[in-house]
Amino acid sequence: MASKDKSARDAQKTYWESVLSRRLDVLKESGLEPKKIAKDVSIRKIRAEIRKIGARLAVIDKKEKKIEEMAKIKTEKVLAATKAKVKKTKAAEETPETSKRQQKLEKKMEKKKEKKQAKE
Repeated sequence: MASKDKSARDAQKTYWESVLSRRLDVLKESGLEPKKIAKDVSIRKIRAEIRKIGARLAVIDKKEKKIEEMAKIKTEKVLAATKAKVKKTKAAEETPETSKRQQKLEKKMEKKKEKKQAKE
């Protein structure tokens, strides 16, 4: 009974619930009072199994929700990264890149122009 599959756990739960209902029917037919039926060892054992399975199902549900959230976060990150790449490429297309050498030459040319204008 150590399965991690949700469908297997559901099957186990339905099995134990059917066992419980059969046992309750047998005890009611024998004429026992509800208090004695509740104290019956086999009834208590079966109910304990149902509680264990319920707890395991809750853990499986919680794990599935977490997996869904992580997948959602991952897709959002991928979308954000692609949007950032698109923005970077658009910005790069708008401003032509010049090498450092060209930038230095442009600065020298600007300085020469400023000196000529200052002399005139």
